[in-house]
Amino acid sequence: MPICEIFGSISPTVPQTLNSGEDISVYMVFSCAFLLLLRLWKFYRPPHEHCLLGKGAPVASELALEYLLLLRNNHLASSFNTTSENSTKENDQYLVERPSVLGSNLPEAKIPVKGQIPGTSSPTQPVFIDSFPKFKAWYCQHKACIASTLSGLVRGNPVHQIADRLLNMMYRKTSKGGTLVSTPGASTSSSLTSSSGSIGEEASLRPLLPAWDILGAVPFVVDAVLTACAHGRLLPRELTTGLRDLVDFLPASLAAIVSYFTAEVTRGVWKPASMNGTDWPSPAANLQNIEAEIKEVLAATGVHVPSLMGGNAPATLPLPLAALVSLTITFKLDKASEFLHGVAGPALESTAAGRPWPSTPIVAALWAQKVRRWHDYIVFFSSRTVFKQDKHAVVQLLRSCFAAALGSSNSLMSKLTVHGGVGALLGHGFRSHLAPGGMSPVAPGFLYMRTNRAIYDIMFITEEILSLVVEAARGLSTMGMNEQCGQTGKSAYRLKSCQLSLATAMAKVKQASTLGASLLCVTGGSGLVQMLYQETLPTWFLSGNGTKPRIGSNLSILEGYAIAHFSILCGACAWGINNSSLSKKRAQIINYHLEFMVSALQEKISVGCEHATWRTYVLGFLSMMITCAPNWISDVNLETLRKLATGLRRWREPELALALLEGGGRTAMSAAAEFVMSF
Repeated sequence: MPICEIFGSISPTVPQTLNSGEDISVYMVFSCAFLLLLRLWKFYRPPHEHCLLGKGAPVASELALEYLLLLRNNHLASSFNTTSENSTKENDQYLVERPSVLGSNLPEAKIPVKGQIPGTSSPTQPVFIDSFPKFKAWYCQHKACIASTLSGLVRGNPVHQIADRLLNMMYRKTSKGGTLVSTPGASTSSSLTSSSGSIGEEASLRPLLPAWDILGAVPFVVDAVLTACAHGRLLPRELTTGLRDLVDFLPASLAAIVSYFTAEVTRGVWKPASMNGTDWPSPAANLQNIEAEIKEVLAATGVHVPSLMGGNAPATLPLPLAALVSLTITFKLDKASEFLHGVAGPALESTAAGRPWPSTPIVAALWAQKVRRWHDYIVFFSSRTVFKQDKHAVVQLLRSCFAAALGSSNSLMSKLTVHGGVGALLGHGFRSHLAPGGMSPVAPGFLYMRTNRAIYDIMFITEEILSLVVEAARGLSTMGMNEQCGQTGKSAYRLKSCQLSLATAMAKVKQASTLGASLLCVTGGSGLVQMLYQETLPTWFLSGNGTKPRIGSNLSILEGYAIAHFSILCGACAWGINNSSLSKKRAQIINYHLEFMVSALQEKISVGCEHATWRTYVLGFLSMMITCAPNWISDVNLETLRKLATGLRRWREPELALALLEGGGRTAMSAAAEFVMSF
């Protein structure tokens, strides 16, 4: 940020040539730092993702600039506090050993203060965006462009004048002397000129202004040229060439171009552009092959979404997306252009994925034509788009993850190993699948790990994962008989020696619940875990969701234990088991969930599931909380602990009730004494 602030405020000079022969300029230094910063906070993600996800938003949606600055400053503050405590302990020990030098060598504490003028702040000081006025001005404009369409510029405005100069630079070779493009509010004689000019004239057309001033005018320039192209006053090829000239002039302008195009695609007000090979590049050469290969990648992981595949509709893209993909395929694939691809590539993928099918295959086909060695990589990453379009595909992939990890002989998963485990779940990544004859099947867990953070709506995943954990527990008996005896069986009653032992069944239950907790936390973090405790679990128990006739009580016990183990693991992953900055939030959610337990124990509400399932869940949850997360108990209200202990005594579980009260600490000592005296 200091580099961007300083170099973006300097007017460019003659580029300097390094010993390596590479030219370096003020614009290049600014652009490298600026684009690298943007890659950190994923500015290209459509704004509606943050609105739809709400409290269940995945971690990726939190990577905004403000969030990163807050994260950095909090980490700095915690490190400073730890250092101060250690220094205090050392000083106290020193004072005890050498009392004659009291205060003589005490270090002077330096309290972090608000960031100073850019470039002068210390790495140990917190950073605030207000300390960078130029950067803050651009950032506010960036958010304004995303929130609403651009407003017209008043003629004579400095931004208007810079925009006109940029247009003259971009389209200096336009023929026929007509005015093809103009910024809002400009007269018909103040924009594109028809003179091709000499090299000296071309150089004179380049506005040698600070980079921040140019970035402020770029959105208006892009809006003007896109509007001109939509009305037929500018050819698509000329649009692409002009934008490329702008990026060559100031590489950082790519950020403003991407920001504008992604916002306009989200608004959906532009007419579609026909990718026919005449006006815009055509994907026809390999579009069908790309779609077929995407379908193969999904089918190998047990996902079938025929509604998104096929079709003979003409290849079209929204005009801003067509302009963006046409611009990106003009970039070279050399090392000097890596920082451009690092910004344009993810933005293009995210934007195409947000549009209806087959926008992503069209973009993938165009890029596969340009870089053939990236073909398999492009196909794999394009397959992730399906999960943004169809919730049913996400459910199928989750089922495939459980089938692969737990072991399955289902014909749907015939291409996956039936032995289960982490190897079957995650495979060996993507590179090992680059075979001469095409891609080998990708493991479902690996595909989900590369997909889950890009799913728009994740609120339904909590209930789906809970259902899969329960189904895994219910299927243990039948799976044990079929796999160990080698029988498909007409009846559920077989020799007991052929059934899974209790230890094996519990191990499978823990494996399923651990997988479910991992998938849930990776997908939505603490937001989905909070939903699990406050909404999903109470609803599931009250409604008796999925309750089926049981073969025996053992299945109900396994089911209750699976849910309890799953819930504890989710809470531990999201909030930790020790005292931390999340303790207050954790206490609120745990209290809410335990109060729900109390209401059921006091029969104020009736659960819809089997009593054995509910009893096992309560006993298992409280037992694991006592043994694995004792700090949780100290956060529980004393009255709630009393009521839980009373309910456990009715269930003839006095040892567990007493252990729960003992975990409450000093505040619960009187309650524990009363509980013992009541026997």
